[in-house]
Amino acid sequence: MADQADATSEMGRRLRQIRHARRKSLAVVAGLAGISTSYLSRLESGERALDRRSLIVSLANALEVAPSEITGAAVVFAGELEEDGSLNGVRLALLAVSMRQPRGEVMPAELLEARVGVLLDAQRACRFAEVGQQLPGLIRDLHTTLDAGRDVAHVLRLLALLHVQGTMAWLTDIGASMDLAWQAATLAQQAAERLDDPVTHAISAFGTAFGLMGAGAFDMAAETLTRQAVGTTTTAELSARGMLTLTMSLVSAASGDRVGQAAALEEAAGLATAVNGDGDPLWLGFGVSNVNVWRMSVALEAGDHAEAARIATAIDPAALPSPTRQAAYYRDFGRALARLPRRQDDAVLMLRRAEQISPARIHRHPFMRSIIAELLVKAKRDAVGRELRGMAFRAGLPV
Repeated sequence: MADQADATSEMGRRLRQIRHARRKSLAVVAGLAGISTSYLSRLESGERALDRRSLIVSLANALEVAPSEITGAAVVFAGELEEDGSLNGVRLALLAVSMRQPRGEVMPAELLEARVGVLLDAQRACRFAEVGQQLPGLIRDLHTTLDAGRDVAHVLRLLALLHVQGTMAWLTDIGASMDLAWQAATLAQQAAERLDDPVTHAISAFGTAFGLMGAGAFDMAAETLTRQAVGTTTTAELSARGMLTLTMSLVSAASGDRVGQAAALEEAAGLATAVNGDGDPLWLGFGVSNVNVWRMSVALEAGDHAEAARIATAIDPAALPSPTRQAAYYRDFGRALARLPRRQDDAVLMLRRAEQISPARIHRHPFMRSIIAELLVKAKRDAVGRELRGMAFRAGLPV
């Protein structure tokens, strides 16, 4: 087996490097972050994964750096995943839009809507290579049509939806720079601000809140979410409001607000019952089964791994609305099991199932890479250990 030092997680290694650069001792940083010295040492060595937003933010504050200095961007290996080849095309399309030179084609809104639907179907199915091929042209054509003054309200709604559910989601899933994903969220916000449409504003707020959470701005994320006023008459309204409420539950968990966390989850459950599988016009996948997957994520953010595993056992992954949700279920189940006594082998198997559905959502997510690195330190020379080392190799981790 590789030397344990070689298996140190990327985030743990960066954490140690920043602490040394700041000339702060383990005891000082641990005290400022509200954790024990031994726990900080295990985080730095890769024996414990850095997989909670609140902990990353606490450490970043203790070290007086941005959270992104610790998490970094997922390491992209040229040619490892087919979708990598499309990243520069998407980057150039976003740059062209920011320069007000999209250089696409003016098209009827109905045709653009159909293209957006095809792309979002592919994103939900984890067909990220297909999404990457379609995104640059669709971004350019939508913005060119908008600049031409054609079907403005219709195109603005499509832009907000595309940039949150397509551009931002795709960039996040393939491990692209947080700045690129934030640029997509900003474009969605700009589109929403030109419309008097609560659902479009809610979609934009959903993307903005996730961008703010990634930066550790939990208070700003909460403010963004609570500003929205969405009705409950249509399925689109119920879905949009439900996803805002679920996002608030995650923000509350990251902020340590257990009362707010529970209240948001309870409200979301009621909204999901009202939706009752009645279509998915916004590609949000909101419903009863998805709320339960969010309950897992919220429990993990709150540090309650046993509760997350308990919730997982009550979920039928086959009933989840899309491969993206199924991948989220398996990776969070694996993340929970990794922290439970004598469940590491089961954790590896769950992570492997997530990888089979969506390699990018395992290889490129900083939490997942950190979990794999932690498991790798403990891996045995058996079939499960071989499975884990293979997954680590595919994720670009040293084995």
